[in-house]
Parts: sequence; C-alpha cells; structure tokens
Amino acid sequence: MLKAPSFERGVYDLTHNNKTVSLKTINAVQQMTLYPELIASVLYQATGSEEVIEPVYFYIGIVFGLQGIYVTALFVTSWVMSGTWLAGMLTVAWFIINRIDTTRIEYSIPLRENWALPYFACQVAALTGYLKNNINTSVERFCYLLVSASTYTFMMMWEYSHYLLFLQAISLFLLDSFSLMQTDKVHEVYKIYLLSLFLGYLLQFENPALLVSPLLSLVASLMLAKCLQLNVKKGTRIARMMKVMYFYLIFTLTVMLNIVMKTFVPHKENGHMLKFLEAKFGLNMTKNFTMNWLLCQESLQAPSQDFFLRLTQSSLLPFYILVLIICLFSVIQAIFRRINGKPLKEIVTLEDGQIGERPEIVYHVIHTILLGSLAMVLEGMKYLWTPYVCMLAAFGVCSPELWMTLFKWLRLRAVHPIFLALILSMAVPTIIGFSLWKEFFPRIMTELSELQEFYDPDTVELMTWIKRQAPVAAVFAGSPQLMGVIKLCTGWMVTNLPLYNDEDLLKRNENIYQIYSKRSAEDIYKILTSYKANYLIVEDAICNEVGTMRGCRVKDLLDIANGHVVCEEGDNFTYSKYGRFCHEIKINYSPYVNYFTRVYWNRSYFVYKINTVISFQS
Repeated sequence: MLKAPSFERGVYDLTHNNKTVSLKTINAVQQMTLYPELIASVLYQATGSEEVIEPVYFYIGIVFGLQGIYVTALFVTSWVMSGTWLAGMLTVAWFIINRIDTTRIEYSIPLRENWALPYFACQVAALTGYLKNNINTSVERFCYLLVSASTYTFMMMWEYSHYLLFLQAISLFLLDSFSLMQTDKVHEVYKIYLLSLFLGYLLQFENPALLVSPLLSLVASLMLAKCLQLNVKKGTRIARMMKVMYFYLIFTLTVMLNIVMKTFVPHKENGHMLKFLEAKFGLNMTKNFTMNWLLCQESLQAPSQDFFLRLTQSSLLPFYILVLIICLFSVIQAIFRRINGKPLKEIVTLEDGQIGERPEIVYHVIHTILLGSLAMVLEGMKYLWTPYVCMLAAFGVCSPELWMTLFKWLRLRAVHPIFLALILSMAVPTIIGFSLWKEFFPRIMTELSELQEFYDPDTVELMTWIKRQAPVAAVFAGSPQLMGVIKLCTGWMVTNLPLYNDEDLLKRNENIYQIYSKRSAEDIYKILTSYKANYLIVEDAICNEVGTMRGCRVKDLLDIANGHVVCEEGDNFTYSKYGRFCHEIKINYSPYVNYFTRVYWNRSYFVYKINTVISFQS
C-alpha cells in the first residue's frame, strides 16, 4: 500500500492480485482480511510518519497499542461489574502473568485476532454497561453507540468474528428467554448484529460467509419470533410449556433458515470447517490429508495439563471456579424465580445477596461457560476464554455482592454479613495482589530485561540466494509455510500459501506436499508443472521429521491419504514401488536428474530447478 502511487491503486492491486500465487488472481483484501493493513497505511501517511518511523515499527506500534486497549477494556469491564478499581488491577495482573495463555502477541504479531479481539473486548465492556439496570439515559446511549461501532469493526477485522458473535447472541437469547433482563435492550443488540452483518457483507466484497453464518440465521429467527409476539414469560403452567416450545421453535427456525441460505447462496468459504468438526468428534473417519493435518495441529487438540497447571499456579483457576460456582447457582435461583412468576428486580441491593439477578452478571456467566466449553475441546480457543477468566475471577473476589450471596446461603450470623462481605472484598484481592507481586514480579522483570534476536542462518541464506540468483519471473514450490516466508521476504511468486479458508489453496497445499510422499518423479513433475513452478524447495526438517505424535508427521499423513500405509493395529505397510521422493531426489540418479537439477543447498534446504527440456539419457 505504501509503494502504490495512490490509495485507490493500492487497493485495486490487492483486490486483483496476480503476482502472489501462480495461475491465480486473488482478492487479497478479502481472502487474507487485510482491512487492518489498509487502515494502517492511511494512518501512516496521514500522520506524516514517513520521516519519523519506519513502516514496520509503526505497524508493530499499532498492534501493541491495540493490546493496551484490550487490557484496558478488560480493566473497565471488571471495574463496572464490581464497582472497584481493585478488580481491574487484579484482572490486568492475571492477564500479564498468564500471557502465554491469554494472547499470542509475543510471537505472532500480525495475527488477525490481535487486531480484532481488542475491539471485541471494547464491545463486551460497552455491552456490560448497557445491560445494567440502574444506569442513566446518557450512559446507556453512549454504551449503545460503542457496542455498535465496536461490533462492526470487530466483524471487519477477523473472518471468524461472526462465530464469536454467534456465541454472544446465544448468551443474550438465554438471558432474554428466562426474563433476566429487559427484552427491548436485547433486541436492540440484535439490530446491531443485523446492521453489522449487512454493512460487512457490502464492504467485504459481498462476502457470502456472512449470509450463511449461524449468527444471521439465529438473529433472524429471534426477530421473527418477536414479530409473532410470542409471550412465554408468565409463571403459569401453560407458559412453562410454551417456553419449551419457544426454544424448540427458535432452534428449528435457525436451522431451517441456515439450510435455506446455504441452498440459495453460493458459498465455498470455510466449507471445510464442518468436515473438520465431524472428524474431530469422531462422526466421520477420513483419510483426507488436509483434515488429518488440521486434526494434528496443537491448537486444535484438547488443552494439555500444563495449561491448567499454569492457571492454578497463578491462583487464577481456583478463584475462577469459586466465583463461577457462586454466580451460576445464584443465576439458577433467579431463573427459578422467573419461572415461578416473580418479577425482575430493577435494583438489586447488597442486602439482597442475589448477584444472579444482575443481567450483566448472568450474561458473563453464560458467555464464559460457552467459551470455556470450546476451550476444553480446542486449545486454540483458550486465547478467547482465558482473558475473560481473568476478568470474571477478579470481579468476583472484589465484589461484596458475591460474598454476600455466599453468606446468605451459609446463613452467617456470628458476624454481620454485610460488614464481613465488605472486608473480604478488599482483603482477598489485596492478599492475592501481594502474593502475585512477590512471586511473579521479579520473573517478569527478568524476562523484560532479556533481549532476544532472530537467528536462522539457513533461511536467511536461502532468501539471499533467491534475491541474487533466481529470475524475477520465477515461481517457487514447497511447503505453504516456507512459501509464505519467500513471498514476504523476496516478493517472488509462489504456488501456494499458508491459507486455510480457500478450497483451491487447500488442494494446492496437498498437491505440493506430495514432494514428501512415495510418488514417482514423473507424478511430482506433472504436479509442479501444472502450477507453472520453476523451482522446488525440499525442507530437510519435513523430509526427516521425527514427530512426537504418532501418525501426525506430514509424510505419515501423505502415506495414509495415498494408501501407502494403513494405521490400524500396528503399522501395516502396503506396497509402493517408489521411494520417498524427498529422499530419492537427493541421490541424483535417473529419472530424478532428468526432471530436476539441484542449483542450491545448505543444511536445511535443497533447491531444484524444474527442467523444461527433459533428457532420459542415463
């Protein structure tokens, strides 16, 4: 964008990009969700930063600045819920101490989630204020506008944002169904979802993924039910039966609308996600390379014991479980009160000891349970869940209402419960803070003093060779991760990229990965030339990979997909008359030398020129 003569030309070149992937013109803005980079380029030029700071540091500064907004939003959310800044400070402390499980910013700066999640945190903070019962009109209006702006921005920053908003919509639906808050407020949020989806669809080049998203189907079903004026909130026996029918109706309408949309709206985006979920939960066994490769990724596995151990060592998990149990039981009590016909309380006092009557608390309890359920299945989801674990745990220990709710159940009479609740809401977070300071502050300061440097001489040598020796029009083939590095570092065209939201690119990745399979030189040559590749790069780390997880090495997955090995009880190998291509090509004998000529190598990489004129003379 900075090299383009104008903003319009830069956007056009990105949306009609034919210089990245061979034989393919891609809309890079839509496919890679490059809206953050478009905004960053405008800010860089509008603020006159060209003479002050290099683009890369400006970019990094924006991302880290957003992380500051992220933590600030969590601080505000906890403060609004508990009424004390101590909760915000404790939230920030737990977030930083557990940063290996709360964010991936330290080792992967340009991730879309690093741009998007700060806006989601702002949306949650504003929604928390909006859901409160006892707020004045001006504050409510401000929170509504902030929810609107942050919801739309969040949707533009991350292609998977509508799935997270779908979980939020379920939380609000349950909140409304059990009469735990004002219906009008919930439906105003539904309208924000619809408006954001509509604007997102238009500005994301008519993105069909938004039209077939479960969020749109659910919100449309809920709005339709409201139009039918279904009243199921009174405490009669018939109303209770109608409430069950209401849930069934919403579920049925949502599924039907989603099926109809998928039938009439052409879409390919994220179509592999359903197949992955089927394989993940054992509903469909597959030999497909891409599906099995995804199943083997660490972020898509169940979380390890180390994850829970880290949260326990920082005292976060025990206090989170305590707070969640108290709030959950209080919410269940509030639900039974609504079912029995008792009206919603406009103002919940400390003496009531009913923290589950507060709609913002109910929302966060439901939301954290939904996110936690996903995090228990997919480790990568912990980066969505753990920040709100920090926030909810900090709110709970600092909230007098939570302690008062507990004392009401215990029927405490020896000490005045209100006085004891106020004391504990200040003493417990203070003790936690001092213990965290003593144990973790020296460690954090030591880590901050460490200066680390990227060191990968083999990759640097490869990039240098490409820049100096390879023709400008050359096309490189290899693993998708390496191809991404080559495109970024050299600008040369590649055959494939590490993108997993496009079926054609997924198929390309699988085909190029065949260089590590037991296929003939002729088969590999035909695959590479079909993508107009000029150079092939074989990585020693993949070819000689020693995986820790059985059957998850790239070459194992390829053998399973190609039928060269059956992994059942023991390893039963089937016959293949060809050796593994990445091994055989290094020996330099016919027919491999007829198709490929080695032009460069180091300890990690072997680069072969793909011959255009083939000689079969031995």
